[in-house]
Amino acid sequence: MTVTGNLTGTDGELLSVRIEVPWRQLEELLETLAAVSFPINPRLGHGSTTTAVEFPAYSGQLDEVREALKTLGSNGLRMEIHRLWPELAAGAH
Repeated sequence: MTVTGNLTGTDGELLSVRIEVPWRQLEELLETLAAVSFPINPRLGHGSTTTAVEFPAYSGQLDEVREALKTLGSNGLRMEIHRLWPELAAGAH
């Protein structure tokens, strides 16, 4: 079975956003993300010194996420964006 395509809505393509943050800033990051105009239900992955916060967002919403993150500064924050469709399609095999 071959699955191709992408997940697109009125706000663009659905993407996977991953933000790594020092564990001491986790609460501040979650409060910042709660203030954006769309709902975020993050998945958390705890490491020894950092926590990964992952959630789906449409490409048209990324600027709002970036603007919100600016209020936190860049102290150890790292954001990665990946296409969600290949991950979902890989699970369909």
